[in-house]
Amino acid sequence: MERVSHVYMLASQRNGTLYTGSTIDLARRVWEHRTGALPGFTRDHGVTLLVWYEGYPRILDARHREYAIKRWRQAWKLALIEGMNPGWRDLYADLAF
Repeated sequence: MERVSHVYMLASQRNGTLYTGSTIDLARRVWEHRTGALPGFTRDHGVTLLVWYEGYPRILDARHREYAIKRWRQAWKLALIEGMNPGWRDLYADLAF
């Protein structure tokens, strides 16, 4: 089975605080954010809703995309989220475990 890496965005609420990250295990990483398992930005700011993600064949590709998105203006990030998820639905339940 081929492993897929992801770049993802979490939000505190619609148009709220955003966090962008990358991982080789999206379900596990989002669970860590949601439960506050690790200290950091997402736990401190209540950023737990998975609102956007993309898959890549290599983690290096996902990291490059993550770093590019982190340099974007907020309006561009919001447009990216709304292009995939116009209702700002929490996509965590859609992930295959």
